[in-house]
Amino acid sequence: MESHRVQEMMRLMASRIRSIANTISDDDVKKFLAELLQAKRVYVIGAGRSGLVAKAFAMRLMHLGLQAYVVGETITPALNKGDLLVVFSGSGKTRTIADIAKTAHEIGAHICLITSNADSVIGNLSECIVIIEHQRDAVQDDAAEFEIRQMMGDHKSFAPLGTLFETASMIFADAVISRLMEITQTDESALKNRHTNIE
Repeated sequence: MESHRVQEMMRLMASRIRSIANTISDDDVKKFLAELLQAKRVYVIGAGRSGLVAKAFAMRLMHLGLQAYVVGETITPALNKGDLLVVFSGSGKTRTIADIAKTAHEIGAHICLITSNADSVIGNLSECIVIIEHQRDAVQDDAAEFEIRQMMGDHKSFAPLGTLFETASMIFADAVISRLMEITQTDESALKNRHTNIE
């Protein structure tokens, strides 16, 4: 098997993420920013690595001064009409996440989906969709892909060069925070004041 320097792999990933950034729609981003700014409260969700990206995004939203919560945490309050659910899902079809999105939709919350598949169960429920292009392994049933691979211990589709969705989504989410800081004229010192001080 051919070996590569870690630095070369980093440069390859950076190059692919730059290409992904060039495909993201300005209109979709503007709609996403508007939804974030007008929401009463923001809830985030994702499965697996996408879930970690969602948690990191919620943390930064909190630092920014927004009311942000992670779905499934014990202290997360009930979601209401007028709240926003931000879903990170490459397939847009992961069953457990799709079920939660359906419930949120029925309650009257708005849904924004960060995905590579707009034509999906969650996509059809969403007020705004941001497409993050990436390469995925072909699967028979991508609705159950995450759960099946986790149970079987098969993580090959989550390898860094198998899919860059999570990495690109993380960078996109951080860039959204930077743009929100500009819009709300929030400087970094305000974020530091909301950072944890008991660790």
